[in-house]
Amino acid sequence: MSEPLHFYFDFSSPYGYLASQKIEALAAKHGRGVDWRPILLGAVFKVDGMAPLTEIPLKGDYARRDMDRSARFHGINAFRLPSKFPIPTQAAARILLWTKDKHPTLAAPVAKALYRAYFFDNRDLSDPEVAADAAATVAGIDRALARAAIDDPVYKEALKREVDGEPFWGLDRFDQIERWLSSGGF
Repeated sequence: MSEPLHFYFDFSSPYGYLASQKIEALAAKHGRGVDWRPILLGAVFKVDGMAPLTEIPLKGDYARRDMDRSARFHGINAFRLPSKFPIPTQAAARILLWTKDKHPTLAAPVAKALYRAYFFDNRDLSDPEVAADAAATVAGIDRALARAAIDDPVYKEALKREVDGEPFWGLDRFDQIERWLSSGGF
């Protein structure tokens, strides 16, 4: 199998959530797996001076409509913009990094469980207890160990290092990713 697709996302990103529902099929089509790589958009916003789309005048209302429209377009029925949005996602991201370290085969199920908890079940993943509960819905994940990972300096530091490669930003770039993969990366 070829190098996996490095899928960078923030658990508070609606477009990341939508992409998470399709990334494995795209990767499999090209004989690849997926390396789930959580990042913090809040840190990106601090560097580039931006803000979440929903907080930008004019773009905010458009973005909310577009998120729902994009979910429908891609056949993703399990999507709702959470009542508390956006949120800090360090807890969920650190749990996923811990999972990748301790239970690598469970990374995708844990990422999906965390995303579903936020974007479908309207659970506030910024609360470490809620994030640990959501991760523990995946068989093989010990809730207490997942909760402890949130405060572990190893995973705090690991989260700061996530970025590399050929970037494509969002689900709306999947056609470009498809072309790039089909052409051998040219």
